[in-house]
Amino acid sequence: MEINHRKYRKMKNLMLMAVFITAVIFIGGCTPSDSSSAEGEAHSEEHGDHEEESLNAVSITTRQAEVLGLETGPVMQKSLGNNIKVNGFLDLYPQDEAKINTFVGGNVSAIYITEGDWVKKGQILARLEHPNYIEMQQELQQSVSELEYLKIEFERKERLYEEEISSAREYQKARSEYYSTQSKINGLKAKLKLLDMDVNKIVAGELYATVPVKSSIDGYVGEVLISIGGFIDPGKDMFHITDNTKTHVDFRVYEKDIYKIRIGQKAYFTIANKPGELIEAQIEKIGQTFEDDPKAIHIHAKIDDKIKTGLFPGLYVEGRIIESEKLTNVLPEEAIVTEGTRSFVFVQVEEADEHGHEEEEGHEEKLTFEVKDVTVGIRDAGFVEVAFREPLPEDALVVVNGAYMLSSELIKGELEHDH
Repeated sequence: MEINHRKYRKMKNLMLMAVFITAVIFIGGCTPSDSSSAEGEAHSEEHGDHEEESLNAVSITTRQAEVLGLETGPVMQKSLGNNIKVNGFLDLYPQDEAKINTFVGGNVSAIYITEGDWVKKGQILARLEHPNYIEMQQELQQSVSELEYLKIEFERKERLYEEEISSAREYQKARSEYYSTQSKINGLKAKLKLLDMDVNKIVAGELYATVPVKSSIDGYVGEVLISIGGFIDPGKDMFHITDNTKTHVDFRVYEKDIYKIRIGQKAYFTIANKPGELIEAQIEKIGQTFEDDPKAIHIHAKIDDKIKTGLFPGLYVEGRIIESEKLTNVLPEEAIVTEGTRSFVFVQVEEADEHGHEEEEGHEEKLTFEVKDVTVGIRDAGFVEVAFREPLPEDALVVVNGAYMLSSELIKGELEHDH
């Protein structure tokens, strides 16, 4: 792109030189009058003003902007340089992800969610069915019925034993049967509760044909590992749920930099699905286990709460941990256009409607961008430190994507103007 720019600039300079030589020859062969000379000077000034304008601004339609893929954004303040270079992954703490399974086997009778759905803790994800579930409930109902009889029998034998009418053997047998059945009932109730069944309703005579499978956390459904009709073995994973809102950064810090790390330090990182965006984080946990391959420790950083989407556990990240905080103006590298030793950016200009009303129907809206020279400094993590020769308004928008394409339009306009 820069070669094309130079080619256009060279063509333009040659054309200007030819015009200049012709003008010198013409002036040398003629003796203009004062009036014509003044007229020429006025024309020259007017031409110079027009040329200066063409060199410093370009206007395109909104449709052209879409075709060129132009994107604008504000000048950001970040800290570059004096940083610790790190890499790592987006990750979740163990309590923020869950593998959903069941402790009893069964056939899948219904699935209510798909991958990507957001689910709440306790929400039913699927249902299982199996004859064993019915048998467990019937066994509980039968045991509860028996317990009433065994309790009466135990209390009767206990009175007879105390009155020395019944033998100790009969008393101990009645006592054993009563407490054994009571223990069995408590066990069945505990199992059915784990299956999310209402044991009170079961004892009252109801039977559940299916077992609900519920989410144990809030989060997104990452994997669905079952299908309708399939048999699920006890303990086999059925769903994978992740709460991506709790995603953090897991940096690896190498041994030479470990002593520089402390809790509370700021860090900035980039990820592939958010190009050109520098995301802020803060160190909140420092690992205490040293890895041999590579020789590093894990550093966990909390991501800025403003970032709500696009954070997927497992994404690779490149980042910088700030040693000393020194904020500076930065722009993405794609925003800077370089021509030889000159560097500049395009700043959008808000143009007022001269007629005081909206543009007439059939006329496309125009976007105007001014060229602003900048001095570039440190380059780091896809960003460049910039200093403007003239201060910009706080709400100024800079072309951060498509600047070189816009520069081509500027050169094209200059060549057309010269013709």
